[in-house]
Amino acid sequence: MTGDDPMLYPNADGTDGTPGGVSRRRLLATGAAVGAVATAGCTGVGDGDEGTTTDGDSNDDGTAGTDDGDPAGRATVFVFNTGDGTVSFVDPERDELLGTRAVGLSSSFPSNQYTPDLADDPGESLWLNVGRGVRGLSVGTLSETASIETGSGANWLERTPEGSHVVVSAREPAHRQFRIDADPASEAFGEVTAEIDRRPEGGRGDSDGPGPCDVTIHPAGEYAYVPDLFGDTLTVLAVDPFEIERQVEVAPVGDGPARPWMGTVSPDGERLLVEHSEGETGTESIWDLGDPANPTERARLTGADGLGRRPLTSEIGPDSETGYVFTPGSNDVTVVDLAAGSVTDRLDLGGSAFVGTWNPARTKLYVPVQTNDEVAVIDHERGEITGRIAVGPAPYGATSAGARPRSTPSSTLSVTMARVGTTAGTMETTYCIGNCACGHRL
Repeated sequence: MTGDDPMLYPNADGTDGTPGGVSRRRLLATGAAVGAVATAGCTGVGDGDEGTTTDGDSNDDGTAGTDDGDPAGRATVFVFNTGDGTVSFVDPERDELLGTRAVGLSSSFPSNQYTPDLADDPGESLWLNVGRGVRGLSVGTLSETASIETGSGANWLERTPEGSHVVVSAREPAHRQFRIDADPASEAFGEVTAEIDRRPEGGRGDSDGPGPCDVTIHPAGEYAYVPDLFGDTLTVLAVDPFEIERQVEVAPVGDGPARPWMGTVSPDGERLLVEHSEGETGTESIWDLGDPANPTERARLTGADGLGRRPLTSEIGPDSETGYVFTPGSNDVTVVDLAAGSVTDRLDLGGSAFVGTWNPARTKLYVPVQTNDEVAVIDHERGEITGRIAVGPAPYGATSAGARPRSTPSSTLSVTMARVGTTAGTMETTYCIGNCACGHRL
């Protein structure tokens, strides 16, 4: 199914959907570093002084210095820049950019629910949605550890809390759920161990399936929750054995369909936030997970309740009482009191942001603002934006880990080449709702 909704199909008009733009400031900065600038393909151009190594203190000129210390036990926020296929590293202790590395790919919805706790060693993997499938990258080297094709370009994934599996929702045209072995000590690491074909369920209109969109996993690890965009259902998956446990019909609040598409389980496992692409501005529902296998809706928030426009994804604070809903249609984050079922604040980002990630200590929320080439830092205890960190061009996805990559001698050159469009091969894109990365195809 190919539709005309620009949020879901930003390249349906045949344009490449390249995010952001090339500013004169960025062009001159990079040009000074390499002598000439020749943008090509779907790469962006970034500041030449952002720092290009990954492990150390800043030098006097503002670039990141090299540090040969042990990368284990060093918290790091990873920010994926869709403009040029690089990843920026942020030190959450000091809220400073450590550096940027060219990796030739980008990820819009990397696994980040339990990754901050699980990826505490350089040998662990970051799990990303890339191209038409799922990719694992080593935390320590950023080299590929696993690659799985799903038959769809729109993929969402989360690792189970004990780290054994990655559960994937592959939307159209595949309409499938996958379970991947994520245990690095397993002989089956990186292999699909179970899958569910959702196409027989059908979907709204001419859709050939229910459109499983996003996945979030209960902290007990027994169940995963999948909002079905074209099925208007919330599907509860049993992780082992991998099967559908229950499906809950999701009713609309207006004349149109409910269109649930993203969701987040609270750390205590008691509540679930679900974003809906319904109506003109979108809605947000709060669910009770007192019985994890049988979620029940408690409240639905709309624009009349103070909800920002076009809620896309969400994160929940470590106290399980505060929800942060990314509302790019109004360039802010909507703060929700989960117990009261009400909006308590709107944090102005000054640009569009679609996702966020917690630092491993879960004290601060890091929000890539794609249109500003920066990450906004939300301090949970203070309930406000406390910092803004410049990163690469058009940042979208983010995750964090308790370890970080080592710097390499080629880091500086590879980033410069990526930003002037002279890298070999083609940058692998990622599916972005609302602002796609360089002509990504489903």
